[in-house]
Amino acid sequence: MDVLKKLFEHHFGSPATQVMPLQGELGGSGRAIIRLANDTASAIGVVYGVREENVAFLEFSRHFRKHRLPVPEIYEEDLSQGAYLEEDLGDTTLFDLLSKGRSGEDIPADVVAAYKKVVEMLPRVQIEAGKDLNYKVCYPRGSFDRQSIAWDLNYFKYYFLRLAGVPFNEQALETDFTRLTKLLLSADHDYFLYRDFQSRNVMLRDGNPYFVDYQGGRKGALQYDIASLLYDAKADLPPELRQELLAHYLENVAKYISLDRATFMEHYYAYVYVRIMQALGAYGFRGFYERKPHFLQSVPYALKNLRWLLHNATLPVQLPTLTDAFRNMLASEKLLNLAKDVPEKPSTKTDAQSAGLTVRVFSFSFHKGWPKDESGNGGGFVFDGRSLPNPGREERFKAQTGRDAEVIEYLNAQESVHKFLANAWSLVEASVTEYERRGFKNLMVSCGCTGGQHRSVYLAEEIAKRLRALKGVEVIVHHRELERGVGVAGA
Repeated sequence: MDVLKKLFEHHFGSPATQVMPLQGELGGSGRAIIRLANDTASAIGVVYGVREENVAFLEFSRHFRKHRLPVPEIYEEDLSQGAYLEEDLGDTTLFDLLSKGRSGEDIPADVVAAYKKVVEMLPRVQIEAGKDLNYKVCYPRGSFDRQSIAWDLNYFKYYFLRLAGVPFNEQALETDFTRLTKLLLSADHDYFLYRDFQSRNVMLRDGNPYFVDYQGGRKGALQYDIASLLYDAKADLPPELRQELLAHYLENVAKYISLDRATFMEHYYAYVYVRIMQALGAYGFRGFYERKPHFLQSVPYALKNLRWLLHNATLPVQLPTLTDAFRNMLASEKLLNLAKDVPEKPSTKTDAQSAGLTVRVFSFSFHKGWPKDESGNGGGFVFDGRSLPNPGREERFKAQTGRDAEVIEYLNAQESVHKFLANAWSLVEASVTEYERRGFKNLMVSCGCTGGQHRSVYLAEEIAKRLRALKGVEVIVHHRELERGVGVAGA
């Protein structure tokens, strides 16, 4: 955190007065992503311990900007501490626009237009900028080669099939993997492969797309990235729109290279399958293995895509064991239980119609005892904020609470506060996901400190803010000591 503040002040000439985590350990990457701002400037800071990946991102970013591609400008870097500062592109992703605008299978015209802008730009990244890119900095591989494919297929086999209890013959499956790999590598693979080209990695600012999170890029086939975007699980694009966008993409590819569409399509669905398997491996690793159930929310959508592919796409090679594994996945009671709340078409229910879980969030003083659970659930969380820096010890904050701007600013500037919140939210979010899946109606989250006035109030408000961003969750906040008028400031 301190290194990002130094980079911010060095670049903008004045210190950051607001520091807010955007992802931390809650995402799948393990990077800490922080927004730093003051009255005149804003930037995104990243801290990540894998030097090679940081070097790749910085090199690619500068290269793409030389080609006038829409990627964030790099402001400052300190690779010795795994930190860099980049342009703030706002908070709206392509996925956000899609989620807010859609009604069932109906995708608004502005969302379709945004997707078309993205697929128009993709060939420039893959072909034009990919020609003179320094592939020596790619990490962990310089190309999507046999080794990369083996990693993805084994990731799927061991972290999804095994952990989901899907039966398969290992030797027969390996034979299918060998056939699939041969097909994949027979495609022309002399282009830049973004690797994670999906709707959450496209930012929208003033209606224009900007690309982020390409640090895993390497040399590869054109088919992989467009497959990643169009079969992005939770985006759940209708099949007709996927075909329309694919045609639009191919029209734009043809502006840069001579394209044989039949040859492209011969390999295309093989790349769709391998991308879906890679994603399922990631969901399985995070969800089944690391026991972070919110990652499993995407599984039903991936299964829906597999069901469509089995009925509509034909590969030029036979993969009988892999196909049987897909069919077993679609028939698995364990996986169907994950999918039971996800209909074939996205729900058009309003939040009021679908709400089922009520989360009561309390702040309190440990001197006054824990809040009592009146719901009958008898469970929940109690987070002890007394280890955090205490605003109540400073005279200027004694008459204020954790809802006042000055106190919020003080606590936002403390790295320990953000680590505490990230860990607390990870636990709460996982329970909310599981409670909703199992139909539970009540959950209680209590945040305590010494007096119930500063830290506990701040923590409760921050957790409530995150909860309100979840669909179908009713959030009720009680600041017990403030409501009683007996907050105890100080130690």
